[in-house]
Amino acid sequence: MKTYRSPARIAGILAILSVTLLSGCAASVALPAADDAINPVCASVVVALPDAVVDLPKRETNAQGTGAWGSPTSVVLRCGVPVPSPTSNLPCVLAGTVYWLRDGTNAPDYVFTTYGRDPAIEVSVEQKDGVSPGVVLFELQNAAAISPATSECTEIEDSLGADTSGDAGTDDGTSTSTPAPADSTEPVAPDAPATDEPSDPATPVTPTATPGPIRQ
Repeated sequence: MKTYRSPARIAGILAILSVTLLSGCAASVALPAADDAINPVCASVVVALPDAVVDLPKRETNAQGTGAWGSPTSVVLRCGVPVPSPTSNLPCVLAGTVYWLRDGTNAPDYVFTTYGRDPAIEVSVEQKDGVSPGVVLFELQNAAAISPATSECTEIEDSLGADTSGDAGTDDGTSTSTPAPADSTEPVAPDAPATDEPSDPATPVTPTATPGPIRQ
């Protein structure tokens, strides 16, 4: 027995299918917003996000202060996450001008969080289809640098995209040098003239080294 469908009914079914297909193509990535995602700086960061990262196209997200790239998603950015502790034991890497703390708990997938910037920015990278975390951080540095810098790492594990001329690099071309302190451009005071007077042993000596890997 043949079922008869009127042209109007067929047109309605086609319209529903078209809307469904279009909705599927434009489906946004569901992400949890960070606690400080409403920070005005995060809005500026999101506006500055690139349209592609490591050739992965940018996708729409459903949360404020976020960004995502790839289908399936390989790179996720969230602005407004908790600011890392100054005494964090996580290794620090430098991508351009931005310091990141690297969490490799789920390696080879990594979570990077900006250090010394408020609001803090978190970038999650799944290493698949040739996605390199170093390239991801370097391509996101301009947006991440919008968050004001308040401090920096004193010891870094890798320097990505920095000038490595004269430095001993690693096998992947990244430098392992320690960044110069912020006041390194100030003139160095001349050495004090030598005197014949002995130092007072009762005078306490103030240590010149600052403990801990992180400097505020």
